[in-house]
Amino acid sequence: MAHDDDQFELKLGRMRSSKARSSTRSLQSQIIARVGRAGGDVRRVGGKAAPAKPSGRFNARGRGARLASGFSDSSGWSVDPISRQRVRARRVMVKARVVKLTGAKAAGGAAAHLRYLQRDGVTREGEQGRFYSTFSDEADGKAFLERGAGDRHQFRFIVSPEDGAAFDKLRPFTRELMARMEQDLGTTLDWVAVDHFDTGHPHTHVLVRGATEDGKTLNIAGNYIGHGIRGRASEIMTRWTGPQSELEVRDQLSRELNAERLTKLDRDLLGRAEDGLVDLRQPAGWDGDGSYQQLLVGRARQLERMGLAEREGRLSWRLAPDFETTLRDLGRRGDIIRTMHRALTEAKLDRRPELYAIDPGEAGAAPIVGRVVHRGAADDYHDRRFLIVDGLDGRTHYVELGSSNQPAPVGNVVRIETARPEVRSADRAVDEVARANRGRYSADLHHRHDPSASDEFVQAHVRRLEALRHAGRNVERREDGRWTVPTNYLDEALEHERNAARAAPVRIQLLASQPLEQEAIAQAPSWLDRQLRGEDEVEAAKHGYGADVRRGLARRLQWLVEQGFAEQQGDQVQFRGDMDQRLRQRELRAAAAQLSSELKLDFVEPIAGERISGTVRRRVNLSSGSFAVVENGREFSLVPWRPVLERQLGREVSGIMRDKGSISWTIGRGREGPEIGM
Repeated sequence: MAHDDDQFELKLGRMRSSKARSSTRSLQSQIIARVGRAGGDVRRVGGKAAPAKPSGRFNARGRGARLASGFSDSSGWSVDPISRQRVRARRVMVKARVVKLTGAKAAGGAAAHLRYLQRDGVTREGEQGRFYSTFSDEADGKAFLERGAGDRHQFRFIVSPEDGAAFDKLRPFTRELMARMEQDLGTTLDWVAVDHFDTGHPHTHVLVRGATEDGKTLNIAGNYIGHGIRGRASEIMTRWTGPQSELEVRDQLSRELNAERLTKLDRDLLGRAEDGLVDLRQPAGWDGDGSYQQLLVGRARQLERMGLAEREGRLSWRLAPDFETTLRDLGRRGDIIRTMHRALTEAKLDRRPELYAIDPGEAGAAPIVGRVVHRGAADDYHDRRFLIVDGLDGRTHYVELGSSNQPAPVGNVVRIETARPEVRSADRAVDEVARANRGRYSADLHHRHDPSASDEFVQAHVRRLEALRHAGRNVERREDGRWTVPTNYLDEALEHERNAARAAPVRIQLLASQPLEQEAIAQAPSWLDRQLRGEDEVEAAKHGYGADVRRGLARRLQWLVEQGFAEQQGDQVQFRGDMDQRLRQRELRAAAAQLSSELKLDFVEPIAGERISGTVRRRVNLSSGSFAVVENGREFSLVPWRPVLERQLGREVSGIMRDKGSISWTIGRGREGPEIGM
């Protein structure tokens, strides 16, 4: 049969539903979507840029701000009318955060952030950071916080121009930016700023009070915080230095080809990928000479060498599922290693990079014992902190602290263990009492359930419930003092512990504040003694800080033998059973003698079963612990310090010393009044 190409028979298929038809996008809409994901200008293919959705409070300022034309989004390309070359606006990165200032903890955090911003070594000359403001080069940061003490919140910005390294000072740029922000927001701003040049990208920290010039609360629209400030900064920098040419951009991107971190090229590859497959056979329409396409191809080949992409065609690659996460982790690790190297150089310590340990803080990990070399902020907002510890195991450890404020001064010897969230014994006791009393708990019910429990023991359980209530867990205190405890109380308590572990992933124990040379001859129990007795899990290495500790241990053992606290026969060492107690008494009596000379008062050593009365004068920190100085005008005593005594400084207390060193205090002159069990 002859075949006629001009003849065909049309066969109609099943009619598609209106829902299916409406979900099918046109070819043009698909192209616009792909161009948008790749970072191109959708207007070049007939699309419209999506308008920014309004955000923030209805009275938020900055909603009506209009940026200059041409480079409004800090990413679009234009053609220079003189050189006829493609140019774009200068880029400025802006990080923004709104910080609540209510509560003592928030105020303390603001003061700590202020100290962090003014730390040493942040200027080009390596000096301390100095705040400035609109008219002053020496602004008072403390006065700024005092002015904003009643504010509901504070704005914190980090402004980092891409070309910041070309400027000796960023003050003029910051002042012009803040002036433009004042115009956009319609109010004078109370702000201070400090420039930091201690990283590869110079940047400025700006603190702005959350109050308008007439004292009202300042609310800034979300789109202005997210886009407007960056746009204003880009306008200023572009006007100062001229637009950025395509040649400059190409040069910057070429330096990213072999970077072991997430780059702009990686983000564009990710934007072009469909189901993990990126096809680079055709350059984007806006890539004039195809040079940007070659950069993407070069980056894809580098990712292939790194094992993060697999070639599936001539110019096609399939990206690894964990491609983005792996690059982010590599970049973070590189930043940490540079931080560790800089800290060790400043401390004049020669440590091998292959022995750097970036500890993940996993449960079950071995404890870290070592000397703190550096303490710093792990982010620009000083919310997360870290330690660099010269370890007894010969390695240098980078330890994430989270938002923990646990003390660990530089130079101190510490023991660090991973926090393990688990239900406490107090939680199990509360749950047991509540289950026996239809979900109710109180001190009286606890005593009935366990007649042997002391008042101090029961009050510790009540304080635990208070802590859970303040943390927002599902426990309720009634007006009569009783508690309503849910049936899933143990789950609530465990989740509370998990949240606490996320905020403070490690627990820090201070072992010593003196150099090794002094610890070796300390007239007090020393952490070296634990090492000598083999009570610590961490063995001193033969290199690094471990080698230093080995020499200190030899000197300590010699001193203990000379003082009669130990006997050595060959490789065998016998320690006196009361060695720690006798050393503790030595240290306490030496401190008491010094205080007696200073206070012109006699020292009375507290005896178990006798009453101690007087005024809490101060806290004294010794190697064997902290003690409170309690004096009555004629004599004084040193008693174990407890945190609750912080509120009793300068007040009269009375208490009875017990066999184990604990005291039940009575506040005030007489024996009546509230008791503090410790």
